[in-house]
Amino acid sequence: KRNQYNAKGQKKIIPASEFQIDAKNKICICPAGKSLWFVGESRPAKGKRTLVFEGNLTDCRSCHLKDQCMRNPSAADTREGHGRQVSITATNGHTATDWMKRRVDSQEGKAIYGHRMSVVEPVFGNTGTNKGLNRFSLRGRDKVQGQWRMFCLIHNIEKLMNYGAIQ
Repeated sequence: KRNQYNAKGQKKIIPASEFQIDAKNKICICPAGKSLWFVGESRPAKGKRTLVFEGNLTDCRSCHLKDQCMRNPSAADTREGHGRQVSITATNGHTATDWMKRRVDSQEGKAIYGHRMSVVEPVFGNTGTNKGLNRFSLRGRDKVQGQWRMFCLIHNIEKLMNYGAIQ
């Protein structure tokens, strides 16, 4: 999220973190103490769910925090407007990221990841930095595969040249 803290022209409002949200019971309370409606739920990825809440139009219309809470406070004054909308993404601890964190933080994971730094990373570093392959110049799966194999061949020939044949 580039430039998220220096966005020009956007009014600073009370962030969603200031709202009291109970994801289990699907309840949201605004900083003024009013309850928000539960609009809906979506599941963008396995292990994640996004809950969407919206403030009651009449509550937002008469709220003393309306100017600090809403980007467009006049929207609450019209019949077609909406109250403050808040969404939160909740996880149950079973996302792919959580799984990978547990795996890498285990004793076995630390040993495997440490080994990777000495086996795999130097190859990609050599290919990208020394050979100049920071992007493929061809298009299409077969052509890219051929170009990648050519760089791997060059890397292996260079290893044979520098370290000799394996007995």
